Amino acid sequence: MAFAFASGYLRKNGAGIGVEIVVNGVLPFVVYIYARPKFGDAGGLLASMIPPLVWSIAEFVRRRRIDGISLLIVAGIVLSLLAFVGGGSVRFLQLRENLVTGLIGLVFLVSAAIGKPLIYQLARAGVMRRSAAAADAFALNRNNVHFRHSMNVMTVVWGAGLLLQTAIACVLVFLMPIAAYLVVSPILGYGAMGALALWTFRYVAQRQREARSAQEPVKE
Repeated sequence: MAFAFASGYLRKNGAGIGVEIVVNGVLPFVVYIYARPKFGDAGGLLASMIPPLVWSIAEFVRRRRIDGISLLIVAGIVLSLLAFVGGGSVRFLQLRENLVTGLIGLVFLVSAAIGKPLIYQLARAGVMRRSAAAADAFALNRNNVHFRHSMNVMTVVWGAGLLLQTAIACVLVFLMPIAAYLVVSPILGYGAMGALALWTFRYVAQRQREARSAQEPVKE
């Protein structure tokens, strides 16, 4: 079932994913290789941040909607801009860029801790993009204790996953040459996102099966 879900998602969104991989994975490496001889390691690394940053801003402008997803994108853009303009050594630039993911992971964990799980806000925003009525129906579930528990679990898992990704990336910063890291970093990022998305799909499917089983009448 998970394989069928992944296949269907790739068929529907394959082109967009391909563009994102090029912008966030291939272009930064190419820009760094061409910019490094002229601007040095730090200058080349700063230049390599430009394609993903421009892409994020363009995507936000294209959507033209302010919701949970858009706010998360804006937060990422602002943090990336701070990393971009702050200067510093090469390793410091790489670490600061990774802290964007780490800070977002902390936001997930804090939102769960205060009873406002970010996964709920993002899920509702996603439903709202399709239908306002569906979003209102989705919001009715927030008073269900099992639903709130599921939202909290998913939020904690995503927060912990993003922090783990950040920790691994920060270690790799010191273990790998810059060019090699620029190749490995997007693989790590997309791999982590894919793993978290797949886990979320399986978890939601499991919770739905449990809910249906609980509603089935007991046979004598």
